[in-house]
Formats: sequence, C-alpha cells, structure tokens
Amino acid sequence: MGGEAAGGRVELRHLRAFEAVARLASFTHAATELSITQPALSRTIRQLEDALGVTLLDRSSRHVETTAAGRAFLDHAERVLAEFERGLAAVRRQSSIRLGFSWLLPDPWAQDTVARFERATGTTVMLVRTDDALGAVLQGKVDVAVVRGRVRSTEVRVVHLFEESRVAVCAVHSPLAQRAELDWSEVPRWPLVVNTTSGTTGPWSWAAGAGPETIVPTANFDEWIESVAADRGIGVIPDVAIRRNIHPGVRFIALRGAPDSPVALASLRRPRNAVLRRFIEAALASAADLRSV
Repeated sequence: MGGEAAGGRVELRHLRAFEAVARLASFTHAATELSITQPALSRTIRQLEDALGVTLLDRSSRHVETTAAGRAFLDHAERVLAEFERGLAAVRRQSSIRLGFSWLLPDPWAQDTVARFERATGTTVMLVRTDDALGAVLQGKVDVAVVRGRVRSTEVRVVHLFEESRVAVCAVHSPLAQRAELDWSEVPRWPLVVNTTSGTTGPWSWAAGAGPETIVPTANFDEWIESVAADRGIGVIPDVAIRRNIHPGVRFIALRGAPDSPVALASLRRPRNAVLRRFIEAALASAADLRSV
C-alpha cells in the first residue's frame, strides 16, 4: 500500500500511525514503536488529515492531544485495526511451516524453537520425517530442514545453529560394549556403518587414506541403527541419541577427541518469506539460549 492519502485514499499505515500517536500522545514514542522516523510519521499524519479534510491532532500544546474530530475518528480506526488483526490471526492459525528432519531432532532446541515460533506467530510447525532432508528442501517438500554435517550445495541458504558432540555406538555383544571410552583415532580400526544419505560421520570425516578400511553403507537411519545392532560395524552419531531410547540392541561409548558436528537450517534461496524468516529467527534465539546455559 504505497502512495499518499490524496484524493480521500486512506491506507492501513495511516490508521496505524494515527492510532499510535493518539494512544501514546507523542510523535517521538509513536515513531519508535512503529520503527519509522519522526519526520516520516508526521508526513503520514498530514496525509491522513489532508485526505479527511480535518485536523485530527492538536500539536499546539506541550503534549499531543486528539481534537474532537480525532477522538471520533479514533474509535473507528481502533475497530478497523482490531478487526484486521483478528483476520490476520485467523489466517495464521490455518497456515503452517514444514520442518524437515532425517532423524532425531536436537533437544531441547527443537522443542524450544517450535514453542517460541508458534506462540509468536500462531502458525503451526509441521514436522516432516524424511530420509533426505536436504533433498526434501530442494524438491519443495519442506520449507526448511534441520541438516547435520557440512552442506556443500549452493542451491540452499544455510544458517548455522550450533555444534553437537559425537558418541560411538556399537552392538550390545560387540567387544567394544564394555569400553567406557573410545578415542577418535581408534575408530578407523573398526568397520564403520555409514548413513550415506544423511549421516554425519563417514570416510569424508578423515583425511584421504586415514579413514576406516571397511565401510558398511546404509541408505537411512533405520538401516544404519539395525546394522550397528547386528554388529556389522560401529557407528558414530551426535550425542543427542544418548538421551533417547533408540534401540535396545546398541550401547553408547564416550568418544574422546572427536570433532564436533555442525547443525544448521537449510532453505531454498528464494524471495524473502516473512513466516520462514520468523521461524529462522526463533531457531537462532533458541540456539543462543542453549549457548548461554
């Protein structure tokens, strides 16, 4: 809604500006609340008064006051703005944002982010489990996805959130099951089960020639965990798994000296989407809360 209120055209921005000045009795405070400059706010009010052909605000006194015409118009402006906000809320309650993930969501970050975003916007977050979260973003199946590890695609926008520690996983009857700790340098001595679609640890995690000699490839998390439980090899996974009962046939082993695994949000590089932007803001705020603990 651009342009001036000339010729009787009154826009929503004019109503918001007038309501803020009338309520706060101050151009300075209203400009701050509306995040515009005071000269811009004054021009907007003058446009509204010119369109209506009346003076709405008395600027002669020390404090800004509404005139008789202003008080009469304020009642109508408030009702229009309230109805408009109710309409926005009704639409937002029916809208949603699709968050993709390939396996366990980081906690408590995920729960905090969803609650923060839904409270602030009234928009629902739909959780979409997918074997290939990055692929789901590129195919438009989700709006944004939690991705772990290094993202090399140039087709997506990546927003880094935080780092996760790694832990080793083995079968309950593996010789390693009795170990309390495993060093990162020891991992290549064992067959390594790798989720080639969305895993965070694989041959790429070591310099050329320094990684495990034997790789057991799997295509998704379910295949990965079942292969580890069957003692086909060991796995390395973010330590969020320790706090979940992911499989009775595996044991976790503390991993010393392992590099952290990055966690990020990936979305398509496209024109700015206000709802998506607010979700990313909520995600970053929750990540900051975690770092401050």
